[in-house]
Amino acid sequence: MLSNATPIATVAVRDLDAARAFYEGTLGLALAEGHQEPGTATYRAGGAPLLVYPSDFAGTNRATAVTWDVGEGIAALVAELRGRGVAFLHYDMPGSRLDGDLHVSDPMKIAWFADPDGNIHALVGA
Repeated sequence: MLSNATPIATVAVRDLDAARAFYEGTLGLALAEGHQEPGTATYRAGGAPLLVYPSDFAGTNRATAVTWDVGEGIAALVAELRGRGVAFLHYDMPGSRLDGDLHVSDPMKIAWFADPDGNIHALVGA
């Protein structure tokens, strides 16, 4: 039924201007070309859409909101984002070890960070 539909990662934020500064300035995303819904920001990342919209419920999700498959360059990307002021989250995860900001569970590596509203993002790579 939904196997041919494209899912859209959707992130609620309190302040769209502040969110745009983070998603565009810190994460380096560009607004998707074409139609933008008023009062929202849609980005295209790796061919998939990411919709950012204002909501009174922003940041209330304590689980991962968006997972980014970044491949083998995960360590370099984490270092670059840390240099841009991104603070990474650390978790106690059985079966993995912490190597800097990377949770390593061979061969997978994961790093988590939150946007200014507390929405949790995961970077996954090898």
